Amino acid sequence: MQATAEQVLRSARRIVIKVGTSTVTGGDGQLRRERVQPIAQSIADLMKQGRQLVLVSSGAVGLGRGWLGLHQSRLDDLVTKQACAAVGQSLLMDTYKNLFSKWDVKIAQVLLTEDDFSNWQRYSNVRHTMEKLIGFGVLPIVNENDTVSTAELESVSPGTRSVAFSDNDRLAALVMSGLEADALVLLSNVDGLLRRTSVHEDKGEEVVPVVAEITPELRALAAGPSGAGRGGMRTKLEAAEIAMSCGGAAVIANGSSPDTIRRLFAGESVGTTFLPARRMRGKRRWIAYAADVRGRVVVDAGAHRAITRGKASLLASGIVRVENRFAPMDVVSIVDSEGREFARGIANCASEEAEKFSGKRSRQADGTGSAPVLVTRDNIVLMQKA
Repeated sequence: MQATAEQVLRSARRIVIKVGTSTVTGGDGQLRRERVQPIAQSIADLMKQGRQLVLVSSGAVGLGRGWLGLHQSRLDDLVTKQACAAVGQSLLMDTYKNLFSKWDVKIAQVLLTEDDFSNWQRYSNVRHTMEKLIGFGVLPIVNENDTVSTAELESVSPGTRSVAFSDNDRLAALVMSGLEADALVLLSNVDGLLRRTSVHEDKGEEVVPVVAEITPELRALAAGPSGAGRGGMRTKLEAAEIAMSCGGAAVIANGSSPDTIRRLFAGESVGTTFLPARRMRGKRRWIAYAADVRGRVVVDAGAHRAITRGKASLLASGIVRVENRFAPMDVVSIVDSEGREFARGIANCASEEAEKFSGKRSRQADGTGSAPVLVTRDNIVLMQKA
């Protein structure tokens, strides 16, 4: 029997809370202390209850822009955004240090880049460090290192390689996944996942209170980015899906209300709660969500059938063609003849070797031996259909 949203949040011991740009800063680039302070106090209260907390905070670019006196239009330049992040990050941490000191909460800054998630060893190192901080009773405050990484600051063009994260919603979900937290709370300027109450657009909207499965219909409700933020409901749904695959809950709620967090973990209905799904094993979650997908291979119908129905490994002979280059231990996207991704996996060999044995080439090769296993079954993850 599936637990209710109230039961899941009341019992959550390890929690990741993400606050968005619109919650932390205003349009003028100044700190919204009236919103941030109640969030800090709620986090401190949860820690006093014996719960373990991680805070993922946006806002560095906005604070840096305000401090430098730059107009919003100046942020069209990528390097300017990075400079603002460098200035704003220290302002953000100084603010949190002063706020949390009122409740004797020690903080630690954790700046991450996509490579910290794309590489399994670095991913493990980040996890171990944060586990140690939590063990010391410290509150890790996480953000992307925008000064050196551009993954969050710039748009990802269609057809480019998939990156580990491109906004703090996904970053927060990946932190939750790595730490195997019980709950992820995404605080933004929206009340939750909204749906129209009527076919007529002028009849208003209502919050979807509980979600047990992310369906294509729910994805259709998602909108694009808004305001100063870089995410949107689409990225929040992606983050919620990762949280659910961790066997945890996710909540999308409005960060402008001072008692949102308190009410959530007191068991009240606030925002939209996504209920836990079947837990995906740690390394499989990393392959599916955290890893930077470096390569892409198109496979024939036989390989597709063997992987999806027969739970087989992927032999290089089942590859029709290699569309993106990759090295051994890179994560590759496995697609069917129509270009639909149905699986991901860790490659055992480089793309050049896989090509040598692929399709017709493997049947024409003389004395080269049998085709190698490109991806072993244990390192293959089937991707859910949208």
